[in-house]
Amino acid sequence: MPYLTPTLVKRAGPTRTDITWNDGHFSSYPSWYLRENCPCANCVDESSGIRRIPEGSIAAGLERVAVDPVGNYALHFEWSDGHSTGIYTFDYLRKLCPCPQCRPQGLEEPPQEVRKPGSFEV
Repeated sequence: MPYLTPTLVKRAGPTRTDITWNDGHFSSYPSWYLRENCPCANCVDESSGIRRIPEGSIAAGLERVAVDPVGNYALHFEWSDGHSTGIYTFDYLRKLCPCPQCRPQGLEEPPQEVRKPGSFEV
């Protein structure tokens, strides 16, 4: 199997990133989903591997601010919540692919806004 690399990375909107892969596969990633699965040391405990970002804690309205290549092996994203330390390898991105073929159960979209503990309306 050839090394998987994107042939096109496209901003499909402020909350979605599309990737076409060199094997012809197409992936369309919601921003909240990529952010929720950030692989950085702030989001995943380095010693245990346990995720520190609970499912459903990233709002569906989160936007991608920027994306840059990292060498020939990864992408670096910046998010509207200020987070920008994750480096997503191509292999990891492909494993996260949310298309019906790769993830038949689909994704459960979180609410547009996620309230932090202790928040209230007046």
